[in-house]
Amino acid sequence: MSNVILKRDRDKPVRQRHPWVFSGAIARTNDEPQDGDTVDVLAHDGDWLARGILNRRSQIAVRLLTWDPAEAVDAAFWQRRLARAIDARRRLPALVGASAYRLAFSEADGVPGLVVDRYGPWLAVQFSALAADRWRDVILAALVDQAQPRGIVARDDPEARAREGLLPLDGVLWGESPPARVEIDEDGLTFAVDVLGGQKTGFYLDQRDNRRLIEPYCPGARVLDAFAYTGAFAARAWRGGAAAVTTVESSAEALVLAEENLARNGHGGQTEHVAGNAFSELRAFRAAVQRAGRRFDVVILDPPKFARSASHVERACRGYKDINLLALHLLEPGGVLLTCSCSGLVNADLFQKVVFGAAVDAGRDVQIIAHCAQSADHPELLSFPESAYLKGLLCRVW
Repeated sequence: MSNVILKRDRDKPVRQRHPWVFSGAIARTNDEPQDGDTVDVLAHDGDWLARGILNRRSQIAVRLLTWDPAEAVDAAFWQRRLARAIDARRRLPALVGASAYRLAFSEADGVPGLVVDRYGPWLAVQFSALAADRWRDVILAALVDQAQPRGIVARDDPEARAREGLLPLDGVLWGESPPARVEIDEDGLTFAVDVLGGQKTGFYLDQRDNRRLIEPYCPGARVLDAFAYTGAFAARAWRGGAAAVTTVESSAEALVLAEENLARNGHGGQTEHVAGNAFSELRAFRAAVQRAGRRFDVVILDPPKFARSASHVERACRGYKDINLLALHLLEPGGVLLTCSCSGLVNADLFQKVVFGAAVDAGRDVQIIAHCAQSADHPELLSFPESAYLKGLLCRVW
């Protein structure tokens, strides 16, 4: 097996079980390993540290898989890791009776570059790194054996694959193609999911706990659900007893599905759907407040990722501040704001500072009721803080 030797004083993250080795930390390799090969990572003095898969085409040059020198990276390895991840979901109390959830979460589950989401009898998978793509056939066979799906579809991010030197991957990888609408259940609510064509893998499974969190604050409330996608937060608001719900979504296709989902749950004709850019529409609502005093009791902000690289963080923070400032102008005194960020590069502390800045500019007093995070089927690996990407604040606004 080939070795990757690190530069002096660049071994601390590996010893602390962080699963990434960046290209700048590597001093040299021996035996001319090829991209996709399993390699041993050594300290500058030759001390064995870990084992992973090499990809010189990526800034993350080695995705680490094991810190046990006796553990081989073979088909049995991937079968064990997937079995461990799947079994962990079976034992999560929050998933009892759920038909849709994340089965495997990349580095956090010890399967770098692999995400697997279950939607009833179908699996949606993402192979976003060479480390997983190199073992794609083995992984698919293990999923068929252990999860027993009717079909497996690829829902990859072409940009992520391009950064790894991989070609786009999409469509049915095994078994049957899912129907245009796959119905799932979440806490007694029914949602239709476009597994083949929807955003991410079709549904924002990571917001399950936060949808549960907002529901009790909705009785009698006028609710604004910005970045509504397919209406999951809106459906929770209606079940919580909302008096009126307004959704804002830029995707016309998603709004059609949102209308379908609300109708499935008995609230189709009672919601105002606004197709448009959330920033523009919230500015229009603010103008209406200034003219006629129309405000909301609950505002939900669940925007897409604003920062895809470190160079985007400053601009992303300006976007988060702008949308939160608009939301604060729209809330009645004593109203509730649920605001989220799924940009992993914007950590929880920075996000809270951004919301604080918006509160100062809005001249509002804001109390944090709860700190929000991704649902339990998207676990955070303690040695890999990058896995804690979703953060949010539930606030009372005065």
